Amino acid sequence: MDEFRIETERLILRAWRDEDASPFHAICNDPRVMEHLGPLQSAAEIDAAIARQRAFQRNFDCCFWAVERREDGAMLGFCGVKPGPAGTPIEDRLEIGWRLAADAWGKGYAREAAQATLDHVWAQRTSASVWAITTPGNVRSWGLMLRLGMARHEELDFDHPALPADSPLLRHVTYSIARPS
Repeated sequence: MDEFRIETERLILRAWRDEDASPFHAICNDPRVMEHLGPLQSAAEIDAAIARQRAFQRNFDCCFWAVERREDGAMLGFCGVKPGPAGTPIEDRLEIGWRLAADAWGKGYAREAAQATLDHVWAQRTSASVWAITTPGNVRSWGLMLRLGMARHEELDFDHPALPADSPLLRHVTYSIARPS
């Protein structure tokens, strides 16, 4: 079976590899990256996260794929789609998500990867829409959602069931984009 791969002008979105664990661990242990995502993550938590993405790819033919810079092969983070988390308004809907290393911010990589992901969804899947969630304070993330043409659904804002009630990241906002006509 061929490895999953989407190529853009500057990026490759691809299946996860064992060697991604170390650079992804560094990304997930940067307080700037994790500010709106949760605590820094251990090597075991990173391994489990990558295993979850691989399982999504096997079971649903999609996941938050590894993002690599074409120019030098650097692992920048992830971007892709997967089923939305249980207990949320987007449960079982197609969720788009991204997480990039802080030194990759401000270069248009997240938008390039997210647009390639949406283009892939519209070309390869029958989904009527794609959804996204984030914390209200994650201005970079919901700003990208708006730049992608996503619309906010204030009536679907929620407290994330996977977080403790006293978490400053508990509240989440919900966005979606419909399949182009």
